[in-house]
Parts: sequence; C-alpha cells; structure tokens
Amino acid sequence: MNAAIKNVTPAAVRSPSYYSATLNEETDYPTLEGTVEADVVIIGGGFTGVATAVELAERGLKVAIVETNKIGWGAAGRNGGQVTGSLSGDEAMRKQMRNTLGAEVDDFIWHLRWRGHEIIKSRVEKYGIQCDLKHGHLHAAMKDSHMKELEAAYEEAVRRGMSQDVSLLDASGVREHLGSELYCGAIKNTRNMHLHPLNLCIGEAKAAASLGALIFENSEVLEIIHGAKPAVVTAKGRINAKQVMLAGDVYHKLEQKKLKGMIFPAMGGIVTTAPLGDLAEQINPQDLAVYDCRFVLDYYRLTADKRLLFGGGCNYSGRDSRDIAAELRPGIEQTFPQLKGVAIDFQWSCAMGIVINRIPQLGKLSDNVWYCQGYSGHGIATTHIMGEIMANALTGTLGHYDTFAACKHIKVPLGDVFGNPMLAAGMWYYQMMEKLR
Repeated sequence: MNAAIKNVTPAAVRSPSYYSATLNEETDYPTLEGTVEADVVIIGGGFTGVATAVELAERGLKVAIVETNKIGWGAAGRNGGQVTGSLSGDEAMRKQMRNTLGAEVDDFIWHLRWRGHEIIKSRVEKYGIQCDLKHGHLHAAMKDSHMKELEAAYEEAVRRGMSQDVSLLDASGVREHLGSELYCGAIKNTRNMHLHPLNLCIGEAKAAASLGALIFENSEVLEIIHGAKPAVVTAKGRINAKQVMLAGDVYHKLEQKKLKGMIFPAMGGIVTTAPLGDLAEQINPQDLAVYDCRFVLDYYRLTADKRLLFGGGCNYSGRDSRDIAAELRPGIEQTFPQLKGVAIDFQWSCAMGIVINRIPQLGKLSDNVWYCQGYSGHGIATTHIMGEIMANALTGTLGHYDTFAACKHIKVPLGDVFGNPMLAAGMWYYQMMEKLR
C-alpha cells in the first residue's frame, strides 16, 4: 500500500498519529444497546482481544468484543510496528517455567518466539489485510559487549535451523544496510517483520466480523458479573455469555481487587518525519526495521510513503511527555546526521503495560472469567501468541495457558502509587548498568 494522509474526523477519537492519518478505512461499529447473547465476550478491542476473537470465530463460537473507544485505539494502534522474535521476560520465563516444563523449557520458549510471526503472516494472507507487511530487521550493536551478545544469539539461531534467515554483520556490513556510523555490528533477520499495526488490527477485526463476531465500540464496560451466568454491563447494554475474557491491558480499571498492582503504564514516544524522498534510499536502502541492544533502546523503520518512523526512550512515571519531538530529535540526528533539521509531521505517545518480571499475565478471576495482559513493549507478536493460547483455553485445551498461569507475579501494594516509581527506579538501575556492559 502506498500510504496516503487522510483527514481524521473528531468522531474517530484516535491519537493524532501517522497511523490514524493513514488508515485504510475507519471503523464504525455500533455502541452496545440492549441485551446480547454470546458464547464468549471479550473486553478490549486491541490486539489481544481481536486476535482471540478471530481464533474463536474461526472455530465457530459466537464472540462479542466490547471496546471503550475504537478498535485499535490503544497500544495496538500506536506502537513501532515491529514484529520480532524478542520475548520480554524470557529469562524469567525460563526460571519459572522450568518447574512445569523441565528440560523442554528452552525449546518451548524458542518456538514461542516465532509463533506470532506465523499467525500474523497467515492471517494477513488469508483475509487479504493491507498493512504494509514487509520482512527484514536489524538488531544493532553499539559497543563490543553488545556484539558478544549478538554473536551468542546468532549461534543459537543457526543451531536451531535459522541459517537461511540470519546473518551476522560487522561495522562495514551494517553500513551497507544503513546510512549510519553509529553501530559496530548487527544481526540481520529476514524472518522478522514490520507493518502498519493499526491497519492490521482493524483488518483482523473486520475478519472476525466477517465470521460472525459482534463488535461494539464506544461501549465502556462498567461491571463484570461473575457466577454461573457471567455477563458484562455497559451504560446502555449487557452481554450475557458463557465465558468472559478481560483483554484491556493497561487501559482499564476493572477488577481492581485482584488485578491492581500487577501491571503499570509506561509511556513510549514515537515521531514520524516528513517524507524523505531520495534520502530514504540513502539511510535505509533495504527498507529494514531496526532496534539497538540497549536496555532503553531506539527503534525505527521507514513507512510506506518513505518517512522515518522513530521511537525511543520511555517515561516510567506513567505520564505523557510534553514534547516528544524535542526528546527524540537528538536520537534521529545522532543516528542519521543527514537528517539534521528534518521536519517532524507526527508525534504521539503509546502506553505500554509493564509487568515487573516481564512475563505476560494469564489467569482467571473466577471460574469462567479470564484475563490476559502485560507485554512490556513486545506486544505485536506476543498478543497473537497469547490470543491463540487463550482461544485454546476457552475451548478446553489448557496446556500452554497453564504454563503461563502457573508463573508467579509481583503484586505491588497500592498499585500505581508505588508501582511506577519502582519501575522508574529499576530502569535507572539498568541504565546505570548499561554503562558498565
């Protein structure tokens, strides 16, 4: 797709981002009114909710999605658009899951890394979703210690049969792929992908609707009814269902008695430049997505209309930055000096749901009310993996669900009062450790 900037009406209620300005089509699902019956009702119209809905609808279940704002309104429609094999919390997973998986834990985590890619690629092809899907990614090293980590990752990928997908680049090799002197090496990975996430999310919702799923926007859930006949209640309606799934990530305040203090918002900033014309070919001739090896990293890629989309840093206070462009411009110009003074056309923030140990949180609030949340900045691939796992669990296959549900999580007293300062202190520590790597 060649992206075209469109006017977004105030009724769209979306962040004024590059993504919302280049939608294939705006959503216009009804507000929930009256009483509706369903097999499963999902609260939240982001990637977790929509991906799970597609899975369930494909299996013949009657599914309903209830979204407070618009499909893809939150992090699903505001992220960096990179689909990579990185799993947040993989080391914590390995330690905890060894209790249930034993010697199979390493293989489980490795295959989990790539399952999201398979789901997304297959779904885009099956339903004809236009979301600028492209392959190619660089994980870039900024110093020798980073390079040692990449060498180990490369060796594991080759050992596991990915020699056709990965190559290890030195500094001169990176310069053949990027017009930047910033990096001393990288792993090039052609299995990793990048895409327009909002168009993907809206396209998947359209696929779910084509299979019979009911979707309601502008319908905030005020209460979840537990018991033998669970339901969700909004200001104007109610959905009775056999099962309820809460998939609102960090954007809701439901079920605080059990969920408060488990997940915290961190605000990431992203900007998009004016179209770069011939400069796009100079700085990124192979149209690759890129992120570096730092704990608090920069990430970027070209859009379909040859803008640089660049994100970085993270505000762990849970509050928005006042001038994202001013914060990210130095990173852009350090990476690509040839872009000094480039116009920035879009800037926006993205609230990420951060889990203290970085393991996605899957569980039950009661016998037939489930939740799934917490991707800690690695959401596109991981949400699709979790959507499959949750759909399996909701239809009686609990294996992978049980593996995640058995993981122990830190619940911070008083929730956001202590949680976000704890995250900020933790990231300050990691940034200090970065200097010693």
